[in-house]
Amino acid sequence: MKLTVLGAGCWGLTLAWLLTDNFEEITVWGRQKDLSEDLITNKHTSKPLEVQLSNKVNITSDMNTAIKGADIILNVVSTSGTRSVCENLKNSGINSDQILVNASKGIELPSLMRMSEVIKEVLPKQKLAILSGPTLAKEVLQSKPTAACIASEDIETAEFVQQALNVPGRFRLYTNNDVVGVELGGSLKNVIAIASGFAHAMDLGDNCTGTLLTRGMAEIVRVSIRLGANPSTLYGLSGMGDLIATCSSPMSRNYTVGAMLGQGKKIEDILNELGSVAEGVKTSKAICELAQKLNIEVPVSNAIYEAVYTDITPQKLLEKLMNRKLKEEEKYV
Repeated sequence: MKLTVLGAGCWGLTLAWLLTDNFEEITVWGRQKDLSEDLITNKHTSKPLEVQLSNKVNITSDMNTAIKGADIILNVVSTSGTRSVCENLKNSGINSDQILVNASKGIELPSLMRMSEVIKEVLPKQKLAILSGPTLAKEVLQSKPTAACIASEDIETAEFVQQALNVPGRFRLYTNNDVVGVELGGSLKNVIAIASGFAHAMDLGDNCTGTLLTRGMAEIVRVSIRLGANPSTLYGLSGMGDLIATCSSPMSRNYTVGAMLGQGKKIEDILNELGSVAEGVKTSKAICELAQKLNIEVPVSNAIYEAVYTDITPQKLLEKLMNRKLKEEEKYV
């Protein structure tokens, strides 16, 4: 079988490395400007993480070459780039029997569409699955074990991808048919990860971290249920599992963004310093717009939106959150 990975960023290259022994042929596609000479020639990169790929992995910027004969195509480009990549796939003659697996976690702006909705709009007949879960790239590259889920409305597609991408002892996959829940859990937790990093930088303590994760999870569940998700999905790998991992690790780009915001740095300087995408930044805007549309309160997400897009100080933001009107804690059955 052949695997094609669309996106030569950290997670895309990590997946190509992880899945090398699962496929006879692997091709990584990236825009020409994203492909370094070191990656093309030596199958190696050191930014933002060091990844050494096998010689069997092909690197190309030609989409036609990349997808030709591929059984599974992994989309690992940024949320903002997914629509244009799908248009490129369409123009390159992607076959409707080829399975497109989306591994990008975010919500498109300004449409507020989930990635599967974007993909279906451009490629309505495409076989589609979603990969999501606690998957910090650095730990995967260290061969530390994790699990994730493969979601698809077609269970046979999910099971095929599960078997093809499972790596015994290192990368355990579960199937799920709740695409809405899996996507929203993986996307919205990035905003709470920013909040967690923010709290850590301000030295607010473990009690505060526990509070943020719990209240942040309540917001994720509140919004996701209204959009059609199964509540139980949000307490699984792509929801609670991913939330715990990204909210407790400096390896998470979103956590790092939050920590730098908590130090009083401006978002433009932070993103320039990181040199990579942190999906939670744009997702903070998306969830606030969704919540307003649905008439739902999301105070933690609103706080992060303010931290990212306004000049409010960290101290003032904390004061606003802690002094909100008292209320009853929600219960989800």
